Amino acid sequence: MIRRNLLAAIALAALAAAPAPASAQGRIYKILGVGDVMMGSDYPQPIMDPKVAQGAEPASMTGAPLAKLLKEADVTFGNFEGTLHTLQGGAKLCRNPTQCYVFRSPPFHAEVLRRIGFNLISTANNHAGDFGDAGRAETYNNLRRAGIAVAGPDKDGMRTTLIRTSDGTRIGLAAFGHNPGIMWLTDIARAQTVVRELRRQSDIVIVSFHGGGEGANAVRVPRQTEIFLNENRGDVYKFSHAVVDAGAHIVFGHGPHVPRAVDVYKGAFIAYSLGNFWTYGRFNLRGAAGIAPVAEVNIDKTGRILSVRLHSVKQDHPGGPRMDPENGAAKMIASLTAQDFPELRAQFLPDGRLVAPGIGTRQ
Repeated sequence: MIRRNLLAAIALAALAAAPAPASAQGRIYKILGVGDVMMGSDYPQPIMDPKVAQGAEPASMTGAPLAKLLKEADVTFGNFEGTLHTLQGGAKLCRNPTQCYVFRSPPFHAEVLRRIGFNLISTANNHAGDFGDAGRAETYNNLRRAGIAVAGPDKDGMRTTLIRTSDGTRIGLAAFGHNPGIMWLTDIARAQTVVRELRRQSDIVIVSFHGGGEGANAVRVPRQTEIFLNENRGDVYKFSHAVVDAGAHIVFGHGPHVPRAVDVYKGAFIAYSLGNFWTYGRFNLRGAAGIAPVAEVNIDKTGRILSVRLHSVKQDHPGGPRMDPENGAAKMIASLTAQDFPELRAQFLPDGRLVAPGIGTRQ
């Protein structure tokens, strides 16, 4: 046993020291994914992050190391958990304020996101409809005006989106959730149809989903349908594998507000929950809810994932992300992955890099 562990350690060390394999297409694309983003709400009473201001430098809002990381990528993705507009009417009625929230952020937050580095956003979540269809449309339009590609509303031209890199490579996003007005992750046959069509239009396909239970008791991936607050939140394991079967290369999950395990299936990377990345004022940030990964996926034009690394960020109440020198999110995800997907035989290096069968190949 000691010899086997020693050989495994030597193999991991050699892999860590080896240079990244060259892409068959000559270029590697860095894709970052984070979870929920809501940088402050002005409804019904303003609870706003004072650091988030028009013209503020990214480093003043996130700290220099995180600001640098977010700007370095070809694609930086996040889930915008709320609405972006100045509409006064149409807010949903919350009968239980301990379980129901309404978020409305000022439109300038879209420009802040772009300046920080975000260029790809999902609005397919349970807060996108906080101000009905009008708020959903205004949120989509304000993000697009800021120069951010968006997918989310279940309407023609809005369900998916494409980014073209400087060399013409097409990176597509399809976004799913569990609420009216967006594509349902419970309709797996439709999800596969959408992803297959997006794959025909794209070189690299990203799928985003908002699903699963929520909170400290929802850190595990149960491989079955999850019910939360009497809602069907989907079988995120079944959904994720199905969209990979349909052509997805990367799956970014969010919704549980805590980190969950990661998986590699047929050479594709799946993050089942990226947690709370930047959630200010009205989110629980205790324990696991206050830590989250920035998932870094390096991929070539053929869809071959060359490397994956989990950077850790943390938030202290009332919120706002900073790099976490303790690497809390990466350590938690390493433990959860060993528990939920032991068959993956995943190893995590001290810097958050994932070593697992399927990384470096496309089956």
